[in-house]
Amino acid sequence: MIVVADTSPLNYLVLIEQIHLLAALYGRVLVPPAVLAELNATQTPERVRYWIQRSPPWLETRFPAHMPLDFPEILGPGEREAIALSQEIHADALLIDDWEGRQEAARRQLTVVGTLRVLGTAAEKSLVHLPTAISRLRATNFRASTDLLAQLLDQDRKRKS
Repeated sequence: MIVVADTSPLNYLVLIEQIHLLAALYGRVLVPPAVLAELNATQTPERVRYWIQRSPPWLETRFPAHMPLDFPEILGPGEREAIALSQEIHADALLIDDWEGRQEAARRQLTVVGTLRVLGTAAEKSLVHLPTAISRLRATNFRASTDLLAQLLDQDRKRKS
């Protein structure tokens, strides 16, 4: 499976100590240089900067060979490069949380997976205790509706019963 990641899912999975789930679910994850730069930025949490500076072997940097010129201006460099790389290599999934980025990826017919879907899939495979992961996620600045989080937790409870 070929997966490309934008900054946000990597950031939050590191913060909630669940970054290993990406290797368990996808084997290898590709990131473009702009995502690496964002993860190394001074405003990025120290724990995330520490992780990216010692990134695991399953995380691979890949430059997009071509950058489309028709991206909406609202998208940041990481989102643009991640979408371009996903499109170029025909990735099986693009890990991205940003709403505008998700909309643009969908417009380009890419399969989009966010942090919550990563956690949900990992919970289905008994790789993570979802209530704990969601609780940790809520302690960050991750934005998701209370209803969406409750629905995810309810599905997890029903699956377990």
